[in-house]
Amino acid sequence: MSEVREKASKAKSVVTKLNQLTTEQKNAALRVMADALIAASDAIITANAEDLNRGREQGTPESMLDRLALNKERIAGIAEGLRQIAELPDPVGEVLETFTRPNGLHIEKLRVPIGLIGIIYEARPNVTVDAAGLCLKTGNAVLLRGGSSALSSNRKIVEVLHQALTTTAMPADALQLVEDADRASVDEMLKLNGLLDVIIPRGGASLIRTVVANATVPVIETGAGICHTYVDDSADEDMATDIALNAKVQRPSVCNSMETLLLHANYAEKHLASLAERFREANVVLKGCETVRRLVPTALEATEEDYATEYNDYILNIRVVKNLDEALQHIAHYGTKHSECIVTRDTAHAERFMHEVDAAAVYHNASTRFTDGFEFGYGAEIGISTQKLHARGPMGLPALTSSKYRITGSGQIRQ
Repeated sequence: MSEVREKASKAKSVVTKLNQLTTEQKNAALRVMADALIAASDAIITANAEDLNRGREQGTPESMLDRLALNKERIAGIAEGLRQIAELPDPVGEVLETFTRPNGLHIEKLRVPIGLIGIIYEARPNVTVDAAGLCLKTGNAVLLRGGSSALSSNRKIVEVLHQALTTTAMPADALQLVEDADRASVDEMLKLNGLLDVIIPRGGASLIRTVVANATVPVIETGAGICHTYVDDSADEDMATDIALNAKVQRPSVCNSMETLLLHANYAEKHLASLAERFREANVVLKGCETVRRLVPTALEATEEDYATEYNDYILNIRVVKNLDEALQHIAHYGTKHSECIVTRDTAHAERFMHEVDAAAVYHNASTRFTDGFEFGYGAEIGISTQKLHARGPMGLPALTSSKYRITGSGQIRQ
């Protein structure tokens, strides 16, 4: 039996036991896992150094290495994420609807675990812990397949979490990591019908396309983030500058960072030169349309391919548009339905933008960097869903549940 099928089978075998745990037992297990991560910080950092060294040898960009890197502060933050999940309400068992039919049948609709969730993700080892915590809190077993770039880190983290779970009521087999770095292991996961109940891809556009195109297991699609900020004619200059810089520079390697800045023509004529200087000070490479290059001669030309690229790096497209209509058209054409922002003092423009833009998160006068489970108050997130079925936007605990109808009768039969 392959590693993928063996580990999926182990995880599936404990789903029933998981469903019998109380909220208190699940929360206790999460706290033990958090304590174990802190205690094993040195060992995890040592394993992470193997990944970082391998990444540097392979020429991995520094922005991607930053996503991969762990230190005691980051591990403490990851552990705190588990503790926060433990403090959140448990959605399992929540009654969503209850009613009685004229024939006396009493019907309840309640939240239940999905079962066994497969998660395929790339370089960030914190996802290993976030995914484990969210799935286990909601009574789901989880089969993880991280990227090869973080294999040493993920292996050590799961080893630590497994050991911690053996001291709790939570079955350790509920958490499994596929260590086979061959692409074939991903292909096999995508077709584990009968074992996996759903697959969630978390990563770049290529990974997501591969999963969606090839999976026979149901998929919750998380999207690439080609996110835009549109600065309207009436925008406050200081606010617009702060929001645009934050959206691009605060952490460019993540999916909710801005890739294209759209500027109203009047605003660009007045303020683009000074804004471009702020980006230059932040080491951002600018690419722009013809008007941008006239106002900022050092800017490179932005091509159609650039506007359709998720850089995850210190690179930014800037395009000058005539008006709100043109900004909306650009976003509709190039956006990935992730996070979009308008900066304006015109409430009518803001209302129109937020109504017409088709995205999981739409902002008025705030950075797109807030599209995040922690920032929305959900605790850790499993990803940002850009689809429209089941879950959309940051996926916290409720997104990892399904529903069940319970019908109670007194001998009714259908005529």
